[in-house]
Amino acid sequence: MQPSEIPDDVRSEIDRRLDAIERAEAVTILYACESGSRAWGFASTDSDYDVRFLYVHPRDHYLSIDIATRRDVIEIPIEGVYDIGGWDLPKALRLFAKSNPPLNEWLGSPIVYRERGPIADRLRALAPTAYSPRAQRYHYLSMARGNDRDFLRGPTVRWKKYLYVLRPLLAVRWLEAGLGPVPTPFATLVERTVDDARVRRAIDALLARKTAGREQDVGPRDETLSTFIANELARADDGPLRSPQGSGEKGLSPCALIRLSGSSLAVTRPDRAALDALFRDALAD
Repeated sequence: MQPSEIPDDVRSEIDRRLDAIERAEAVTILYACESGSRAWGFASTDSDYDVRFLYVHPRDHYLSIDIATRRDVIEIPIEGVYDIGGWDLPKALRLFAKSNPPLNEWLGSPIVYRERGPIADRLRALAPTAYSPRAQRYHYLSMARGNDRDFLRGPTVRWKKYLYVLRPLLAVRWLEAGLGPVPTPFATLVERTVDDARVRRAIDALLARKTAGREQDVGPRDETLSTFIANELARADDGPLRSPQGSGEKGLSPCALIRLSGSSLAVTRPDRAALDALFRDALAD
């Protein structure tokens, strides 16, 4: 199944659930998309539908002395294959200004269930000027290291865990090449960052097994992929990974800083006035 091929009955059910959330929470959902494996392009036959959305309350909700204590997320208990949750627009905009990788991936999802007004398009237009390659690199490298440590050290592995290490490692390569915000589809990352034919064949075989099987399927370690992952982790950073907030160099070792050179090293500053205007326009619509 291609990323855009969501069955009509599933789309209808997701629309129904989004409508119910709007009524129950008295909000307007501005944008809703698929996230996770279906958006990345490697869903298993039994993968959940991970629906994420941005919403806004009526204007008076934000004109309250209690606004700081009000929840800014909507979390719906998982029911069957439907995992649905969303963020209030101000929360999303604050995270956008901090170069939040999951939000950038939502905006780049190839599977969109709902898009009202120009908000999502305006955020996409701002993305190249509002992301930090250093902060995003830290996020993806931390993810790759954690998943490798927790899931890929035994003689057998779950196929999905290979992909949960490979995707962030290729995102690191993308960022180091200065290619801009990380794209959501895994195929785009592979196409632009993997030149080794043996690794490409191993990734293709892994994707075939993952998409034809179930989420919990396991198999023996793939030496080509395991070697590639070990080499990439060693190459990506020659020292302890530090938080971007922990040093003036955003947590990168000297070798990493050399790789992130030229335009790819430039730290962009989000246009907060533009984000404020976007929020006000959302309330006015």
